[in-house]
Amino acid sequence: MVSQKVLKYVQSKFSQNVPESQIIANLKKVGLSSKIIQKAIQKTKRNISKKSGDKQGNRKSSKEKMIFFQRKKPETKADPRVEMLKRYIKNALAKNIPKEKIMEDLIKAGWKKEQLQRVLLETGKAKEEEDKKERPKKLSFDVGKTEKEIKSDKNIRVLEEYSFKYMDMAVKVICYSQRGQPVTFYNLIIPIISGTTDLILEEIRQKLIEQINLGTLEIAEGNFNKLDKHVQERLVKLVEESFPHVDTNVQRFLISYLISKVLGLGIIEIIKADESLEEVVINNSTQPVYVYHKKWGWCKTNKQMPNDDQIIHLASMTGRKVGREITNLTPLLDAHLPTGDRVNATIKPITVDGPTITIRKFSTDPWTITKFLKTKTMDYTTAALVWLAIRYELSALIVGGTASGKTSCLNVLTNLIPPNQRIVSIEDTREIRLPNYMHWVPMVSRAPNPEGKGGIEMEDLLVNSLRMRPDRIIVGEVRKKLQAETLFEAIHTGHSCYATFHANNAEEAIVRLTNPPVSLSKTLLPAISLMVVQYRNRRTGLRRTFQIAEIDRKGDSNVLYQYNPKTDSMNAVNQSRTLFKTLEMFTGNTFEELNQMLKEKIKVLQYMVKNNYSTIEQVGRVIALYYTEHDYLMNIISQNKPLW
Repeated sequence: MVSQKVLKYVQSKFSQNVPESQIIANLKKVGLSSKIIQKAIQKTKRNISKKSGDKQGNRKSSKEKMIFFQRKKPETKADPRVEMLKRYIKNALAKNIPKEKIMEDLIKAGWKKEQLQRVLLETGKAKEEEDKKERPKKLSFDVGKTEKEIKSDKNIRVLEEYSFKYMDMAVKVICYSQRGQPVTFYNLIIPIISGTTDLILEEIRQKLIEQINLGTLEIAEGNFNKLDKHVQERLVKLVEESFPHVDTNVQRFLISYLISKVLGLGIIEIIKADESLEEVVINNSTQPVYVYHKKWGWCKTNKQMPNDDQIIHLASMTGRKVGREITNLTPLLDAHLPTGDRVNATIKPITVDGPTITIRKFSTDPWTITKFLKTKTMDYTTAALVWLAIRYELSALIVGGTASGKTSCLNVLTNLIPPNQRIVSIEDTREIRLPNYMHWVPMVSRAPNPEGKGGIEMEDLLVNSLRMRPDRIIVGEVRKKLQAETLFEAIHTGHSCYATFHANNAEEAIVRLTNPPVSLSKTLLPAISLMVVQYRNRRTGLRRTFQIAEIDRKGDSNVLYQYNPKTDSMNAVNQSRTLFKTLEMFTGNTFEELNQMLKEKIKVLQYMVKNNYSTIEQVGRVIALYYTEHDYLMNIISQNKPLW
């Protein structure tokens, strides 16, 4: 028995002159048997014949009926690439791109000049007719300039030019400022991905979705070499058909970029590959993508999402990778990708102007003490003092405002821990990075599922860590009363702890810790021996260590060193009342001996800066040598020889 739904579908396709073979193929895809499909087609033909006969008022011969049912041979279809070319030229002309520029780009993509001239003439005439009916709306923002335009514009000052690698292909960046514009511009130049190429890749993407199981691509994590051989061949064929003149390396790049477009990230994946960036932000589809540059702060890029649906697609794909979803019922998404990046997404009506995505990148090249010293974030004296405190297991709190570099500072200082001790780190977002040789157990909290089950809070991990026999405990950030109470309880039970806390200075940190919502007793605070306050200059964007303070026996702060923004230097403010007494008590060393240790540590720090030992593994090796082969290292330093 053939269902009415199937009959209606077949009848509608016949009325649209869809080939019978295509109808059969479509019905087979949904699982219908050949027998049912044939019955549906025959019955539809009989119905059409009957209606036709009634309308004409006479019966047709059997031969005439067969002719009636036979679908007219379709006219020769236009080359889909030519149709795609026409659409591209039409869009380019609408953006007022010169015809010469359009021709140049298309010839590079492999089109013949004669064919281009004919299509350009036809499309240009059609556009002129359309322009008479309706003037196209102009975009309300600058979508970016070419490299030639940037360098020839007298109102533009180039701040920095550099390149980075994405899948073995060079991507160029030009950061520049423009007179009359309040923001810095981040211009991404991808030689291979022109407007023409991107249009063709979008056409291929549509074919790819129809022909290849997307689950196969996700399982391979977008890696071409991990794909099934059949899928590889299909991808190569699709790209070769549209880009017949490119070499293997470019072809592989286009395939990888195509996979990233299908899986959801697209151009954002390329932007994320720039190690100079900390954040990538999509505000909505009416604004360009923004990035936070380590050197230039917030910058406006020359890339923009085409529509809100694409942004929602990005957010949905991201959520699916971590088993979360973003819908009207749950319009907020906070996810941690396998790469370590943190993604926050929102959709309407939470963000009234449209969906947003904020990506905080996980740095593959984290900050080290050498980088802090080279960028003047911290000076040698304060760095040596903090190292001395960490060496002898004094607990410290890293304090600062938003984006002041608290987590970076925490990562820098924990790299100074002796290598023979067990470390447990607890974070909401995985940001701490320690050298590979360290005895380290990283732990990350987990948000509950949509039903509100399965959540693991940081305080749960903190309590659990006390049963893991750690020598040092690192807490990403203390926010709640229970977290603070557990942290101080851990310190009082003999564990050396390090954590970050939101406050603008040492005195404010004391106030926040002892008042709601944290509400700790002031008598608990002396468990923290040292406070390192980080600061971001709101005028220049530079990050600096703002204060080094101790907490005395009464629970009050005593600032030892204070940053002076005018001289860009740290100045000694007060004499220590408790820090050196604590060090003397636990080490048995005199004040003079402790000062000698500080001078020695300054020599080691200067040696690392001089020899540019700045990666996390290089710094880790030097620090490990200091603890395990102290005399050998100091002898190398005295001879001014490199270690490797």
